Amino acid sequence: MDEPLEDLADHFSRIANRYDDKHGSEEKPIYNACATLVTEHANPGPDDVVLDLGTGTGLIGLALAKDAGHVVGRDVSDGMIEQARSKAADRGLENVEFGYGEFRDPHYDGEVDVVVSNFALHHLPDEEKREAIEAIADLGPRRFVLGDAMFFGSPDPEEPLFSHGVDGATVGMLVDILTDVGFVVTEVERVHDQVGVLVAERSDEEPVYDPQEDQ
Repeated sequence: MDEPLEDLADHFSRIANRYDDKHGSEEKPIYNACATLVTEHANPGPDDVVLDLGTGTGLIGLALAKDAGHVVGRDVSDGMIEQARSKAADRGLENVEFGYGEFRDPHYDGEVDVVVSNFALHHLPDEEKREAIEAIADLGPRRFVLGDAMFFGSPDPEEPLFSHGVDGATVGMLVDILTDVGFVVTEVERVHDQVGVLVAERSDEEPVYDPQEDQ
């Protein structure tokens, strides 16, 4: 693990035991709206394997476990993974597993039908976002649902929603990367001018978002 990633992992391990209390509260309506949309759009079937990247304490992965065949959660923070495992055990879920994994190296080589990620990709700089999405595409999922900080307008808003720790990309840039690796963006949910959910699929569907609209 490189030094910036190790620092990030240590940060989240330190706050893991209180992360859910903060993010599950009414103080985080945008975060929770985004998580709800990611869960709804993932829509796995009973035989599907779901890979949840940047799973944190398992919010998305555990929510999808009731509908999916198997859920694999990956995170860089040992503390967050421990919380996710504890929650899965408390709920008696046997079709989920949590372990270490990075966006560009998920430490998983099994079959994947659906990949999800909520508020995690923004920790990577733009070039590494591209590498991460390329790695996701190489896993061969039919659907990728990304909820995160993303700019629908200017990449440098006068009133940024996040003060630190967030390296958001424009929606247009993310759509371009997804298209380059063989996905078609079939849904764009605008939660806020600086937060959204993208649904990308391998299909013959026509794209619903044109990056030229942001220019």
